[in-house]
Amino acid sequence: MASIRIPFAKMNGAGNDFVLVDNRNGLIPNANRPALAKAVCHRTGGVGADGLILIEKDPEFDFRWDFYNSDGSSAEMCGNGARCAVRFANAIGAAGETMTFRTLAGPIRGFVTPDGARVQLTDATLPRPVGPLTVEGGTWNIRFLNTGVPHAVVPVDDLETVDVNAVGRALRHHEAFAPKGTNVNFMARRADGEIAIRTYERGVEGETLACGTGSVASAVAATELYGFRSPVGVLTRGGWRLGVSFKMGRSGVTDVFLEGPADRTFEGAYPWATE
Repeated sequence: MASIRIPFAKMNGAGNDFVLVDNRNGLIPNANRPALAKAVCHRTGGVGADGLILIEKDPEFDFRWDFYNSDGSSAEMCGNGARCAVRFANAIGAAGETMTFRTLAGPIRGFVTPDGARVQLTDATLPRPVGPLTVEGGTWNIRFLNTGVPHAVVPVDDLETVDVNAVGRALRHHEAFAPKGTNVNFMARRADGEIAIRTYERGVEGETLACGTGSVASAVAATELYGFRSPVGVLTRGGWRLGVSFKMGRSGVTDVFLEGPADRTFEGAYPWATE
């Protein structure tokens, strides 16, 4: 059994954290990636992260990404991960300050900003009501939409009193969202005209400090529930602010942009045993 050392950067996107690897040289074979993601993202046994992002060559776009959740599952899209990928790709010379890259959800445009990154995500579906659903001793009215990945948005009066992990887990696996399940965002209206959210993320299987696609889903739902207009400010659980802008139409949500901080926390080399 051989061992390799994988150079990486740890990045923080408004509370979501990721391990990013320049894999344009094909150092990491496909078969090893889910196991690598689980190992490197482990909070005590690894680097610790919500996800693993590999930057790879693409024949059409600046690059393609291969994204894995911390449980080793592959995901179509991650908004804050995309913003971190933009900063990282620019830093390693894979793209300029404006770029387009391939994801399972479709091509994503990215822009480096002075304090982070801005990405144009794929079009989203219009929110539709689901429920009320009764789980964990409570009844929850939900708006469901897809912003590249599925999201349930649950309006609440007080975010601090919600058991995000228990209720989020029950809703994430509810038959109403079968077979793939859903991410779950608890959303509260703020006095300053913005919203705050707490998110239970599918694939992480727990609460995270932020969720980019969940922020988009919640911002869109806020236009329906609270009469908000784009752009919408979103306060994440980690205390960072994300900006979401979009256009609402009869058939869907277009021109979706997500902007906020994306910071490199540290760099290192991860030892990985290969067969």
